[in-house]
Amino acid sequence: MGKAAKQAAFQLATTSTAKKNEALAIIADELEAKADVILAANAKDIAKGRESGMSEALLDRLLLNPERLQNIAGDVRNVIKLNDPIGSELESKVLENGLSLAKRRVPLGVVGVIYEARPNVTIDIAALCLKTGNASILRGGSETFFSNIELVKVIQSALEKAGLPAESVQYIDKPDRELVSQLLKLDEYVDMIIPRGGAGLHKMCKENSSIPVIIGGFGISHVFVDESADLEKSVQVVANAKLQRPSACNALDTLLVHERVAEPFLAMLAELLKDKITYVVESATCEKMPKVPNMRLAQDGDFDTEWLSYTLGVKSVASTAEAIEHMREHNASHSDAIMTNSIENAELFINSVDSAAVYVNASTRFTDGAQFGLGAEVAVSTQKLHARGPMGLEELTSYKWIGKANYLSRP
Repeated sequence: MGKAAKQAAFQLATTSTAKKNEALAIIADELEAKADVILAANAKDIAKGRESGMSEALLDRLLLNPERLQNIAGDVRNVIKLNDPIGSELESKVLENGLSLAKRRVPLGVVGVIYEARPNVTIDIAALCLKTGNASILRGGSETFFSNIELVKVIQSALEKAGLPAESVQYIDKPDRELVSQLLKLDEYVDMIIPRGGAGLHKMCKENSSIPVIIGGFGISHVFVDESADLEKSVQVVANAKLQRPSACNALDTLLVHERVAEPFLAMLAELLKDKITYVVESATCEKMPKVPNMRLAQDGDFDTEWLSYTLGVKSVASTAEAIEHMREHNASHSDAIMTNSIENAELFINSVDSAAVYVNASTRFTDGAQFGLGAEVAVSTQKLHARGPMGLEELTSYKWIGKANYLSRP
């Protein structure tokens, strides 16, 4: 697979934008034409997930329906509309000796992506890699096996119809975990590994890969409501950040509230959310919480947990600085927000919180490639090297120096 991907990447690197867009258009059309087959395969995954006791939040993450499949096809068509970054110049200059220098965007080469639970990720990765001239080797979770097999068939068929190698997108379809370990050692053929999943997957990739790894998707998301915030508006944002899609990596995990507004705000939140949420509350904050049946005391590790469910950590703090300190201690690296009417607190929060995406008076749920106008995303990078936040087209490129002269030799 590595050799085939390397060869496909060589061909893709010189494929025109028009040809790549043609392949993407066929993928979108085929997704709609094969909807019945894809949805039938997804139904098998859903049934298997229910049998294994998968939570409703994770089942929702896994589910495909006609509307979602239509949206996935629409996302592919949106990628067609985006500018192709390959071949564009980042900067240029002419040296005193007459040498003309430019940085030109080029594909990374072969991208390996290991991911869990969401079948739409298969299409997102394939579309973005194809647009940027990268080949990809994919490994989805066992919970999406049947869905992913049919989606990859659609992709590879579309590539062949467009006259591009089917090996541009390959899928590891065997459950053997040893194959993942082998993928992580294919540095001769694979140029980047992107894991999308929980902390365990990220740790395993970092510790075992001989290929550069970009960590994507994991991080505890916080919202801090300061004492100056408009509480009625803030409670709506908090509800959106928690409930809009709780299984997503940018869903709210921990709510921090200034102690001066904690009682009224938490009462408003409990009234709005009613029994939809299980609250995990720090002991000193319990007296500020209204009496709700679905509440328990926070234990060690709870504020380091990415819930991916209808569970919310809650803590009151004495200042913006204390909120920031809590976030520093508990892996604030993904998406974090402050609700405030204070310019001073907003700027302190923006400058101090070391996350990939930081918001003022907006939901953490906006951290998404489509929402950012990137068409889709391969992952949300929570590290600092090469790419941060939603990884779209430009984040799947590197660059080379181009030097042009009139038969110039170095003295």
